Amino acid sequence: MVTPESVASEGTQTLLGLLWLASPALPWGGFSYSEGLESAVDAGLVHDEASTATWLLAQLHLGPARADWAVLAQALPAWRQRDWQALLELDGWVRRTRESAELRLQSEQMGHAVLQWLQGLAPPIQPCPAVDEVPAALRPPTYPVAYAWALASLTPPGLGPQQALLAAGFAWCEAACQAAVKAVPLGQNAGQRLLARLAAQLPAVVAQAATRPPAQRQSFTPLLAILSARHETQYSRLFRS
Repeated sequence: MVTPESVASEGTQTLLGLLWLASPALPWGGFSYSEGLESAVDAGLVHDEASTATWLLAQLHLGPARADWAVLAQALPAWRQRDWQALLELDGWVRRTRESAELRLQSEQMGHAVLQWLQGLAPPIQPCPAVDEVPAALRPPTYPVAYAWALASLTPPGLGPQQALLAAGFAWCEAACQAAVKAVPLGQNAGQRLLARLAAQLPAVVAQAATRPPAQRQSFTPLLAILSARHETQYSRLFRS
């Protein structure tokens, strides 16, 4: 029987899970990556608030919206259904489409950190599905597949992909703005203005990612790939990517 109390309880659980998974305090090491921004600063492509906004908005639309967030949207129901074949295919696609060694390493390292975090939660929170149910080839999965596993573990089954992607998207936006504050560098207020601009476009970007067919996923950001490859040997670095 559905009661107002049960509806409120599920709504609270959903909100808490999404807030948790959007938190910059999660021990996944995301703060140590700039995803090419530091190299863009070194190349002179990003040098002030305006150029940072141009760079980050372009990355928002060309990067995760067409690749990792579309993977996440498809991985979330696959975790709930224990569809190992689908998850293996999604994980393999992520590994194949990283455009530089450090971007692939980032996805693998952060995915491993998510798995460690999930294992460290039990009890009282059990990963869903349990770790020992998951094929060895998915332990650990890459970051977007791992993030979907965390979402499946911390949120009710009724959570839709767009809500899940909003949490992932806001976490990406916040990490990107904090990287800009450190690398450009910018002041904290400038970082908040950047976050406001990214957040304003996030719902539309998330809606596209949530409904993107598998055949339309793509990871093609040539300039980012070049800058990421250069970053691997960049003389002075604050970030790992």
